[in-house]
Amino acid sequence: MLIHDMPRPEVEEMLRHVGIGYLACSVEDKPYVVPLRFIHSNGYLYSLTSEGKKMELMRANRNVCVSFSDVHGSNNWRCLVISGHFEEIPKSLSKDSLYYHAHELLAAGANWWEPAYVKTILRGEERPLEPLYFRISVLETTGHQAQP
Repeated sequence: MLIHDMPRPEVEEMLRHVGIGYLACSVEDKPYVVPLRFIHSNGYLYSLTSEGKKMELMRANRNVCVSFSDVHGSNNWRCLVISGHFEEIPKSLSKDSLYYHAHELLAAGANWWEPAYVKTILRGEERPLEPLYFRISVLETTGHQAQP
């Protein structure tokens, strides 16, 4: 097996087809990682979530990263890690708002609200469902791939 950097065209191709990624955020040296659906557009990753720990952490520390994997076997995979800054998108019903733009981008896919916007019961209590859109600026990308 050989592991090497992904060429820029392959990184760009993978960005066009991102889906479920692993969002990593941290406050006070306590990392937190969760799966979320993302879509890439014009230098940003857009996502939908609801109120919870990840939003609390990203509001406190906007430095985040997201990892995407495409695995076909233990010696045939590729992985993309994106470092960037979190930006919460204010709610707006205006058709020219960033909120509306994020909604339209994400709603173009099947089951676009999952896994972020589904009934969730944590520690015996149901979490309120209020849609929150955010985006992550793509500041740095690192791609690696393994081939047999």
